[in-house]
Amino acid sequence: MKWKGSKEPYMLTGARQVGKTYILDTFCKSNFDHYIYLNLEKDSEISAIFDETINPEEIVKTIGLLKDISINPEDTVIFFDEIQVSEKAVTSLKYFCDSEVKYNIVCAGSLLGVALNRFQSSFPVGKVRIKNLHPMNFEEFMFALNLDELRDQIVSCFHNNRNMTTAIHEKLLSLYKDYLFVGGMPASILEYLRKDADLQQYDRTVKRNILDCYVADMSKYTTTVENNKIKQVFLSIPKQLGREKSKFNYNIVSEKAKGRSYKSSIEWLVSSGLVDICRLITTPRIPLKVYEEENLFKLYLNDVGLLCEQADMSPLDVLGKNIDIFKGMLTENFVSQTFTANNISLNYWSSSNSAEVDFIVNIEGSLIPVEVKAAENTKAKSLSVYREKYNPDFVVKLSAMNFGFSNGIKTVPLYAAWLINYV
Repeated sequence: MKWKGSKEPYMLTGARQVGKTYILDTFCKSNFDHYIYLNLEKDSEISAIFDETINPEEIVKTIGLLKDISINPEDTVIFFDEIQVSEKAVTSLKYFCDSEVKYNIVCAGSLLGVALNRFQSSFPVGKVRIKNLHPMNFEEFMFALNLDELRDQIVSCFHNNRNMTTAIHEKLLSLYKDYLFVGGMPASILEYLRKDADLQQYDRTVKRNILDCYVADMSKYTTTVENNKIKQVFLSIPKQLGREKSKFNYNIVSEKAKGRSYKSSIEWLVSSGLVDICRLITTPRIPLKVYEEENLFKLYLNDVGLLCEQADMSPLDVLGKNIDIFKGMLTENFVSQTFTANNISLNYWSSSNSAEVDFIVNIEGSLIPVEVKAAENTKAKSLSVYREKYNPDFVVKLSAMNFGFSNGIKTVPLYAAWLINYV
């Protein structure tokens, strides 16, 4: 809505199946008198237009002739879906922005980051308004369940460091565990709602189909050899995270794997939005980016529900009392996914392998260590080591414990992780 009326084309990026087309389609239908939807992946005739011209007036005129419609730019919005298919279509966005005629152009792209890395021409920086869409976080999960008041209660307890009522706290922890299994992909949450929030009735085919779609996409913009390496890395993630030390280990991908031979495969997965990369910091200083260890990192899946499916975990596996399965895997992945959606850079801290803090977060110019625990047991030796060494303003413990603040430690339940950058 803030964009409407702007001359810049609007671009929504993100992994496949996160809801880009649905959101833009709904917006266009609700806010313009006339709407033209064009899928460049499916409509080769439209894609071919950009091979002949990148002049906005000629493009729009040709579209009108092909579709037998008269296009008035003032009250018409044109949606170019799967725009990454055509490099020249992306280039044309600059000229739509610069045109004397005001055009309403929106576009979406899956694997756009991957495609851009392989384009010959540069991206029209400053000429396109870009937003990146992520899987739905726990707050949005509550909105989907019409739990707006419960969400407001979480916000109040978080900011006031006030205990949540025990019964409500337990209810939220139960919802959080449901979210670990369901995840934030819209189709998965819709299936959860259709089955009246009964995980035993949930059809896991929904998540499996998304994963299959992701694997099928790995053949795009890659050679056969690179495609196989991307799949190897992607499929190794549950094993990577299931270890006590979840630093990415190439030997888990393949016995003879070397870092340099898999670098482009990891870059493909990160650019596609399928995985999030968390880099090691040994010296916690601002800006964190400068102090990242390029070759030491962890990889998390873009959605914790998909991680459950990739690890072949059933609802009973997630809801059961065996807490071990959460350590270094579901819980950390949940936090990683939450932080990524909130534009929090992913970094962890380690000191000579004797101490490790799960996340280091820059909050208003202060580096805050965040320790993640699956249960109420929040003893954190590594956090104590970090505090003694760097004396941060305060520390955060994300766990199953209730809200509170004592001795410089802010305890936050896992279901409120989405509020961390609002400390």
